[in-house]
Amino acid sequence: FVSSTDVAAGVAATLCAVQLLTPADPFGTTFRLLKQFRKQEKALTSSEKVDDSINEYNRLHASDSADERNAQYKSLVNSYYDLATLFYEWGWGSSFHFAYRYPHESFAESIRRHEYYLASKLGLSGNSPEQKVLDVGCGIGGPMRNICRFTGADVTGLTLNQYQVDRGNEVCDSDPLLTTKRCRSVQGDFHHMPFDDSSFDAAYAIEATCHSPDRVKCYSEIRRVLKPGAIFACYEWCMTDNFDPKNDDHQRMKKQIEEGDGLPDICHTSVCLDALKKAGFEVLHERDMAEDDYGANQGGKPWMLPLLPSWNPFTQRFQFNWLGFFLVRNALRLLEFIYLAPKGTSKTQMMLQKGGFGLGDGGKAKIFTPMYLMVGRVPEDAPKK
Repeated sequence: FVSSTDVAAGVAATLCAVQLLTPADPFGTTFRLLKQFRKQEKALTSSEKVDDSINEYNRLHASDSADERNAQYKSLVNSYYDLATLFYEWGWGSSFHFAYRYPHESFAESIRRHEYYLASKLGLSGNSPEQKVLDVGCGIGGPMRNICRFTGADVTGLTLNQYQVDRGNEVCDSDPLLTTKRCRSVQGDFHHMPFDDSSFDAAYAIEATCHSPDRVKCYSEIRRVLKPGAIFACYEWCMTDNFDPKNDDHQRMKKQIEEGDGLPDICHTSVCLDALKKAGFEVLHERDMAEDDYGANQGGKPWMLPLLPSWNPFTQRFQFNWLGFFLVRNALRLLEFIYLAPKGTSKTQMMLQKGGFGLGDGGKAKIFTPMYLMVGRVPEDAPKK
């Protein structure tokens, strides 16, 4: 017979071993989450309270029609990132995107490689801080900081959400080799950027412009701020040719992704490619990187693996089985009850988990990709738009 005390001691010992013997930092990340919970409601821009913000967000997603969400995309996206950023940083890290893993590659290594690969498409030369690069939809700046180190360029990140701006700049300034002198976040809408024409030598977007209800307008604005001959490269979230709009299960996955990830609607890969052309870019390259050979037979891992259920309690995948879902939801409700987390936190996590279920299922069914790569160049002789 094993007592509950023995189980608790075993869990505590395992957590201490993970803390001391691996790069993971469960105690530090959990302490940071609880600390940021206390500041979250003071930093909200979508509402004065988390509970009000999640209720309004859920209202916008209650309809099957995307019309209102498209019309109110700024409110939708801002509310989403007010709510989700804390959980993203705690559970995923500072780079809010996916990557497949080659054999023997760690999660962190795959994330950095995915970013460096995109940066390699930008046509930057040398290691010059004179080159100005724009990160369109930068989150809290994980990719921005990595690409700044990788290329040596001066990088400016743009995000709609003020909380992300503040958090991103806080992290930048905490690194004495970077600081906001080399890379920084600014607040703005990527349909109406606060930059002059021809301001940047290159631009990239990592799983960010999927929040736009008008890709042509979004890509046209990116083109406006780029110099002639400059390159824009992005990873887009898209439905693939395998998506069947008449299939109820496919529609369920699509709806879960939209609702769990702050999206007005998800378009097909062909829509994004056509929009890039209409915006005036010369298309240099495009492909769905989810179809790349990442060595699955030799131990490589698909991009959606972190979202697939597991019974290992020391991975984030545990939350996607029925027991983990129950425990996480009620643990957050307890934190709300004892005022360590704002009311509405458990609703936010349930919304995010719903998105995780849709992404995992959509990835397995190959009806969705988070890494449709497009690389376009502004023509050298292009008239300004």
